[in-house]
Amino acid sequence: MIEPLFLILRRLRRPLLAVIGSIAISVLGLANIPGIDADGNPATLGYFHAFYVMSYTATTIGFGEVPYAFSEAQRLWVIFSIYISVISWAYALGVVFHMTRDPAFRTALARSHFATRVRRQTEPFILVIGYGQSGTVLARMLDRIGYNSVIVELSPDRVARIETQEYQRMPLFVAGDGRWPEVLVDAGVTHRQCQTMVVLAGDDDTAQAVAISGSALNPNLRIITRARSEIAVVNLESFHKIEIVNPYETFAGNLGQDFSMPEKLRVAEWLTGLPGAQRPDVLKLPTGHWVICGFGRFGRYTARALTRAGATWTAIDDNPAFRPEPSLLQKSYSQETLSEAGIERAVGIVACTDRDAINLAAVRRARALNPNLFVAVRQMHASNAGLVEATQADLRFVQAEITSHEVRQRITSPLLNRFLTRLRADTGDLAQRASAQLEATVQDRVPFLWVFSGMAAYPGLREAFEYDPEDPLRLGDLLVHPLEPSRTLQATALMLVRHDGEILLPEPHVRLLSGDRILFAGPKGIEALQKLHYLTPSPLPLIRTGVEPPRSWVFRKLEAWREARAAR
Repeated sequence: MIEPLFLILRRLRRPLLAVIGSIAISVLGLANIPGIDADGNPATLGYFHAFYVMSYTATTIGFGEVPYAFSEAQRLWVIFSIYISVISWAYALGVVFHMTRDPAFRTALARSHFATRVRRQTEPFILVIGYGQSGTVLARMLDRIGYNSVIVELSPDRVARIETQEYQRMPLFVAGDGRWPEVLVDAGVTHRQCQTMVVLAGDDDTAQAVAISGSALNPNLRIITRARSEIAVVNLESFHKIEIVNPYETFAGNLGQDFSMPEKLRVAEWLTGLPGAQRPDVLKLPTGHWVICGFGRFGRYTARALTRAGATWTAIDDNPAFRPEPSLLQKSYSQETLSEAGIERAVGIVACTDRDAINLAAVRRARALNPNLFVAVRQMHASNAGLVEATQADLRFVQAEITSHEVRQRITSPLLNRFLTRLRADTGDLAQRASAQLEATVQDRVPFLWVFSGMAAYPGLREAFEYDPEDPLRLGDLLVHPLEPSRTLQATALMLVRHDGEILLPEPHVRLLSGDRILFAGPKGIEALQKLHYLTPSPLPLIRTGVEPPRSWVFRKLEAWREARAAR
């Protein structure tokens, strides 16, 4: 990227030469034209006095004729010098005013200012490439839970929207192409405070280019990118630091879980929702025959999920480029085609073409033939949200929401994925117990998640770990209110990670060891209270009773004497 200073010098080369040339010619002429001094003797000004006179003359200040009155020839030359200097200055100022309105100059100036602000970042931040629907939702989520973000977006119109939106921490932003390495460097991809780069570009080719560039510039940086095509997924899987989010696969996986493991899906959706929002409801998908309108990538993922769940399906798509399949009707989305697909006996319809108008029309025709259908609609554009809501669909697929929730989950709760993986693989009652604990803790709201690191290096935990081997620090001690020990923190432990092992839904009596990490869930504000245990000296009596035990030799003796006296 060209620095603004170099761009200014390049644009002002001719105007500066004109100004310098006019002053040089004026000084040269005035210094050599003969005049008369105060005594009537012939004299010349010399270069110093000539430069002095032209300095205030060219700038229209006008101090007068010094060091003596000018001759007629000198005054004639000064008149000439005034006109050429005014013309040269007017030319230079005109170029300056034109340059300030030049988009290239303003872009370079904005990028330079942006790069300077990013370099001065002293707090961790998330780098977001792309501020479309998914990027907007993600940036707001990160701001709501206290993360700083830096945004790079190609479209200047989208960038201009950032300043008009409400943020607690206004993100740093710039209009630029994330595929350019210099733009990524200016945005902080190599900055020590950059925690994660999230790539939410509009198409998979751009997302691949940005993710691979970021990995090459900073091999140790964690990169999360959205990829929907199988080719893009295969290309990116060879980079071990790049994590792939596929919203189609996530949605289809949720459909499959609702058929086979509805309680597990309920807990997973509960934990991955927007903190503080209403708890998501269970889908309760009916089993039987389904009709899929649109057989692109999203439709194929949905069809696979239905097949794995044991349901039958018929897909409709008018794209002649698709390879014929037994369950695919390559026809228009008319009522006759819907009838041929079995809409009268179907239990549900998935309208998932890449055009909102066609999806809405297909749903309306299908309901006219079968009013009892379970309706799932794909929403492509945020501007059509009102129209999609008017269909009163039982389920909506909004790619931006699914992508942003998935990315936020990976950024803010690194242990949550491990818990959800164990939850899906569980064959017991883990989902029921987790649901009961969450309901007792946060009722019908989505909890805030955090990780408590039990390290003996923290001042507040050092004595607690070493206090009494026979009565050690236990998980329940971390749920004591640090300021009012008679109260209990409203939080629940979902998982305890110790070395490579895990304890799911650990009980309060579980003994804690240095190095343990505990995934907690609870309302907003509980995390800040619990982390007071890191800093406050907290041997077990202080944690459990709120009474600080004697620490010095004198007070320990006084305490022993008081106890002996009370015993007598």
